[in-house]
Amino acid sequence: MTNIDARILIAKTGLDGHWRGSSLVARALRDAGFEVIMLGMAKVDEIVQAAVDEDVDLLGLSIGGHYNVVERIVDTMRQTRPELPIFVGGVVPPWARKKLEAKDVEVYPPGSQLEEIVGAARRLTGVDA
Repeated sequence: MTNIDARILIAKTGLDGHWRGSSLVARALRDAGFEVIMLGMAKVDEIVQAAVDEDVDLLGLSIGGHYNVVERIVDTMRQTRPELPIFVGGVVPPWARKKLEAKDVEVYPPGSQLEEIVGAARRLTGVDA
């Protein structure tokens, strides 16, 4: 494994208590050489502040079915660091997926392959595969 010079913040919305998906994604990203900061469950302002403080190259959010919380995070992040790529995982209704994709957020629902998510992280951070 080679260390990649890219940092990824993985955060869970404050209303989501499910850890399996975000833990698996974080592990796959670490195994691929990314530096992963696992914030865990946090509020909108805490996630945005951590992304700024940690100077991350990518923000990954576990949606936990609460689109409105994720939308607030995305909107606040777009004001704070508009260039920061964001991807979202978890149960996302089709209508919410369309709204997130319109905000230039990539969505990875349950069943997404870890290789696909790692590939997206490489692409979104500009790291060569």
